[in-house]
Amino acid sequence: MRTAQNIIINLIRTEKGSNMLVFNKYYFKVDKRSNKIEIRNAVEDLYKVKVKSVNVITMRGKKRRVRLHQGMTPTWKKAIVTLSPGSKIEVT
Repeated sequence: MRTAQNIIINLIRTEKGSNMLVFNKYYFKVDKRSNKIEIRNAVEDLYKVKVKSVNVITMRGKKRRVRLHQGMTPTWKKAIVTLSPGSKIEVT
């Protein structure tokens, strides 16, 4: 069984993510094999908050080229976690 530290890879800090903090929404990079229930439980365990909903997006890898060599960036999964009113994650 995977632990909460293995499911939540990191908090995504972008301009769009910063604007969504007003609506109690946080963006996380998560393990590709995890589902919404595992993500909800992992966020509640790690940050000691109450989660209202979880939306999951699979971000496809993009084609990249360096001179003559062509490849792909890895595919990864993003979770948008909405916290219930009164809950907050300290972002520094």
